[in-house]
Amino acid sequence: MKRAASTHDISDSDSGDDDGSSEEISQSLLTRKDKKSLDKKHLQFGSKGSSQGSPFDTKSYKIPKRSNSSPASTSKPSNKEDKPKCPFGAKCYRKNTDHRRDFIHSDNDEHGMPPTKKLKRDDSMKASSSSSATSPASSSSSSRKRTCINVIGEASPLNFLLTKVTGIPEKHNNSQAVHISDILAPCMGELVASVQFNYIFDIPWLMKQYPAQSRSKPLLIVHGEQRQSKVALHEAAHPYPNIKLCQAKLDIMYGTHHTKMMLLLYTNGMRVVIHTANIINQDWFQKTQGVWISPLFPKTDSTSTSTDSPTLFQRDLAEYLTAYRSPSLQEWIGHIRSHDMSEAKVFISASVPGRHTGSNMNKWGHLKLRQVLKDRGPKESDVKSWPVIGQFSSVGSLGPDKDKWLCSEWLQSMAQCRGVGRKMQGESGNKMLKLIFPSKDNVRTSLEGYPAGASIPYGIKTAKKQLYFNSFLHQWVSNSRGRSRASPHIKTYSRMSPDSQHIAWFLVTSSNMSKAAWGALEKNGQQLMIRSYEMGVLFLPDIFASETTRFAVSRSAASEDSELVFPLPWDTPLVPYSKEDRPWVWDIAYTDLPDPHGNCWVPPT
Repeated sequence: MKRAASTHDISDSDSGDDDGSSEEISQSLLTRKDKKSLDKKHLQFGSKGSSQGSPFDTKSYKIPKRSNSSPASTSKPSNKEDKPKCPFGAKCYRKNTDHRRDFIHSDNDEHGMPPTKKLKRDDSMKASSSSSATSPASSSSSSRKRTCINVIGEASPLNFLLTKVTGIPEKHNNSQAVHISDILAPCMGELVASVQFNYIFDIPWLMKQYPAQSRSKPLLIVHGEQRQSKVALHEAAHPYPNIKLCQAKLDIMYGTHHTKMMLLLYTNGMRVVIHTANIINQDWFQKTQGVWISPLFPKTDSTSTSTDSPTLFQRDLAEYLTAYRSPSLQEWIGHIRSHDMSEAKVFISASVPGRHTGSNMNKWGHLKLRQVLKDRGPKESDVKSWPVIGQFSSVGSLGPDKDKWLCSEWLQSMAQCRGVGRKMQGESGNKMLKLIFPSKDNVRTSLEGYPAGASIPYGIKTAKKQLYFNSFLHQWVSNSRGRSRASPHIKTYSRMSPDSQHIAWFLVTSSNMSKAAWGALEKNGQQLMIRSYEMGVLFLPDIFASETTRFAVSRSAASEDSELVFPLPWDTPLVPYSKEDRPWVWDIAYTDLPDPHGNCWVPPT
């Protein structure tokens, strides 16, 4: 049964080749029955086009809906005797409620649904229908009693959280998890004005996430839209007189405004929120996302002398906004400098587009991370055999050889230690690098099913050019956080002990695995070229406890009371790909097995 389509924004990607070549493809979801009738031509790849460095038109991904010709849209049989028998008989695998209602299944109840599965399915449908509600966990009375202030307090001093997910056990939403409406709730403070930096915006949806008393407050939206997409964003903002738009300059081809950040100004202070989700409902519904929420930074007075933290958070944040070269942000640079940010315990790790030279090279991209780790990172003797961990939701063109970028300049930055670090190359790269990226089955069995793959861009043309990449890959597993089936849109990087019990540092960021995000050295290492805006925060253990050189990954792993436990979003030890596993590639067909919703994945020609 074929499905008609309606427009749906997908999440960001910067997976295009460095030369900008890409394939522009609209995804199609088919049921298993459809795939039997597919002609071979339907399994070919899409036609060439251009799309801001992404194989998809990221503003026109199609979510399937039943067409008028679908059996599910016809009048329903009034009783069991009037229904036809299911053509799949006892082997029917379908859980779709319309299918179960429209066909007889001998082992089913009067509604065509197995009695043992009906309650679970009904609960799932209720959860799905609440996707437009304020919070995915709004049905829980315990969730309603707990405010974002409570959650931040429990997560202190790290303040690292995940987003709530519909469709997982409620206990995993009740601990160290927030929804966007929680972040914007009145309990956080009396809002005066705010800024939202992001890649994709659904402005009407965003306005519903603000409490009623804050919806008329000044809101600045910082975006990277161009041409028709920019016009559409302005049209969406037009009904809201309190909204102003700021277009980020993208001077280098195929760059994106990929930063995800909120600046929230209150009557009694200011907060900074750095996260990984687009401002659309889908990104806050059934995906795994990361959020760091700052302490409340108080307004400074005339007697204040030093208002920055040991991590130079205030300086770096102001420099980042200055890099936009936008008059719209001058007021906010002033707000940043007029608040006491001495309690910020994280380092900013950001990227801005440009060809950076001289001292500016170490301010952005992977060289900024290298500089911080050189100044404040772990000693080499403490982490000599500790591999670097990378976890991301998009893969760009990294070069035909692992030593061209991945295991040379990028890994050298990630493996930097205090003082002078080793140069990572060759065989040492294989031992020192482990990457977490969803496999085909991670996507297929996710809560969203195959549509989750639209937010995990990795093109077949790029994948074929870098087969070495597969040797580093590990599964997405998050049983400890209840999110193994919540497709990861979060991006995190770390350095973990060989026994998987400790980490030397942790980074949550918008940066995927790409040169566009992290930057690539040019002119014999004298210039760093970055295409995109990115934003992240780095956690170092000795900033939180002066005598500590590592975080424990669990309370049982903590060897001493001073060791903080870092709530990793993924499970340890990591699970390597098996010989049968393949990384998710979004522009090829998957028709061998359906997802939990009975769909297959077939890109049209």
